Amino acid sequence: MSTEHPRRAAVTGIGVIAPNGLSTDAYGKSVREGLSVLDRITREGCQDQPLKIAGEVRAFDASTLIEERFLVQTDRFTHFAMAGASLALDDAGLGRDDPEEPFSIGVVTAAGSGGGEFGQRELQKLWGQGSKFVGPYQSIAWFYAASTGQISIRGGFKGPCGVVASDEAGGLDALAHAARAVRRGTEAVVVGSAEAPLAPYSMTCQLGYPELSTADDPDRAYRPFTAAARGFAPAEGGAMLVVEDEKRARERGAPVRAVLAGHGATFTGASRWEESREGLARAIQVALEEAGCAPEEIDVVFADALGVPTADRAEVLALGDALGAHAARVPVTAPKTGIGRAYCAAPVLDTAAAVLAMEHGLVPPTPHVFDICHDIDLVMSRARPVELRTALVLSRGLMGSNAALVVRRGGDAAR
Repeated sequence: MSTEHPRRAAVTGIGVIAPNGLSTDAYGKSVREGLSVLDRITREGCQDQPLKIAGEVRAFDASTLIEERFLVQTDRFTHFAMAGASLALDDAGLGRDDPEEPFSIGVVTAAGSGGGEFGQRELQKLWGQGSKFVGPYQSIAWFYAASTGQISIRGGFKGPCGVVASDEAGGLDALAHAARAVRRGTEAVVVGSAEAPLAPYSMTCQLGYPELSTADDPDRAYRPFTAAARGFAPAEGGAMLVVEDEKRARERGAPVRAVLAGHGATFTGASRWEESREGLARAIQVALEEAGCAPEEIDVVFADALGVPTADRAEVLALGDALGAHAARVPVTAPKTGIGRAYCAAPVLDTAAAVLAMEHGLVPPTPHVFDICHDIDLVMSRARPVELRTALVLSRGLMGSNAALVVRRGGDAAR
């Protein structure tokens, strides 16, 4: 590999299926306007659960986007991922049916909850009707690797494929995995995450998380960095990106929307939020070092924003540890408070929002938050016009993973 022209991982396509939009443009517009779609859960079988508020993807008809032969094999979380992958490939101008060189394109996804809806349905058949009534796809549809496999099969992609299982922060880790594959020689990777945790069985499992908000008011369910913080509201949906070699993208005329410049990851233990201060700070420092980025170059931070007082405080302190005095000046945002926290998909949605923010020169606001109790410049109420060249995206998982990603604006990548 030439040292004069190192391969850089460019984002050339974005596909979003989210509670606030079934396309990247719709998602971006909603995020910039600070709209909230958090609401009472309407999914069948979920109304009597203690969990009341979430971000649902409504009006999503998988049958109009995905072939029947794939639908019968897959769960809702894979439907989101496949639809997002198609949108991202179209955005990047890459064909999925017959790629020019199938071994040059890989697929990487992250997932935490897996196919709970599909699995619950088949298990109900098992106990209610008997084993002969359980479909053969039960063995694969629930599996957290299903999205990678089905996107690869559907697109004919035979390049390096992988699945990242590292908690919510796995969304950022998947992007880093894809970026490193590109730097090692893979031409392009379809990468991202989608989740569908709003089925009765999946929701019952989530009730074991003490960080989960059980508030019954959408305006009060998810308010990080405030004195009223009481946990997070979950969400479904996700985002997929096309990441490819920057030089190859420019040669084929694809717009370079951003470059994944640096990544860091650490582990500090489940629900040890005070300890996450040190782990997250270290992840930020590693990401900055890999990106060759000074703390003062960070123009916006997309916060993890868990909504738990000790976790929020630890995140603010971690920013101070890693960015120094710049931490009190840099704009911080958490658009996920308007749609919910979609587990592994949450930081990928934030990364998509960061790319769009840099393209529009607008830091999106943090819905539902008006009175913070921490020393950060949280953007609230309305979007803030700022020239954005470099974004920092943060994520922490309930099981203890921490990750940070530095994203450069496409036109500034060569610096």
